[in-house]
Amino acid sequence: MIDFDFEFFLVLAVVFSGLLWGIDSLFFASKRRQHQGQGVAAREPVLVEYARSFFPVLLVVLLLRSFLYEPFRIPSGSMMPTLLVGDFILVNKYDYGLRLPVLHTKLTEGEAPKRGDVMVFRFPENESLDFIKRVIGLPGDHIQYYNRRLTINGKPLPVEYLGKYEGQGTGPDSMQGAEVYKETIDTVTHLMMTDPKVPYSADGELVVPQGQYFVMGDNRDHSNDSRYWGFVPEKNLVGKAVGIWMHWDWRNGGSGLDLSRIGALPTQ
Repeated sequence: MIDFDFEFFLVLAVVFSGLLWGIDSLFFASKRRQHQGQGVAAREPVLVEYARSFFPVLLVVLLLRSFLYEPFRIPSGSMMPTLLVGDFILVNKYDYGLRLPVLHTKLTEGEAPKRGDVMVFRFPENESLDFIKRVIGLPGDHIQYYNRRLTINGKPLPVEYLGKYEGQGTGPDSMQGAEVYKETIDTVTHLMMTDPKVPYSADGELVVPQGQYFVMGDNRDHSNDSRYWGFVPEKNLVGKAVGIWMHWDWRNGGSGLDLSRIGALPTQ
């Protein structure tokens, strides 16, 4: 999803501004006050002034996005029709356990991901990238995917055909005419789509290793997911997507600003 390590630069900004403000407060601020008492104008350096102003704001932002909710933007159509290009989502950072920013060291256990969760994770083949997919298989699950249908631990997932896709989504990722289904995985009922125009060759079955997860996009024939590169290790989990807070697709031919998308993740 994202190629720019904003988290690292945010931590760097917090450390730099905090150190600058702290060093000035300990060693230089008192001398300026003494000079002022002697009638000498002693103005605070501009860098220190900025550090003092921005440090609390940066710290609050860092704490919020590291331990509560982090915003992401959807750049591709791999999760259509659930998520569209231009959706801005909030990701719950504490359900799966709190982790230190940058280092990703786990601080609390939290809950394990459940089948059907829409999950953000660091891409195993390039951890500077964040991916978003739906959790299909838990550790130990036997997954079968044949003829565009899922079977988990010997039980085919219930699927209901809803018709051709004519919903939101514009430009090259519109997917107009794709086949939309309602799929139920455990207690989660969600929409997914397949594209009969795409030759399919990802049939197969596997067992999910311990400590890892099998994930897929809801846009089954246009998703780079576990069928092609493997499993998501527990250490790569970022959080659970919980809602859309804005939609703005500014591409040529995009849908622009669409406030009707705001709310919880759509299900059916």
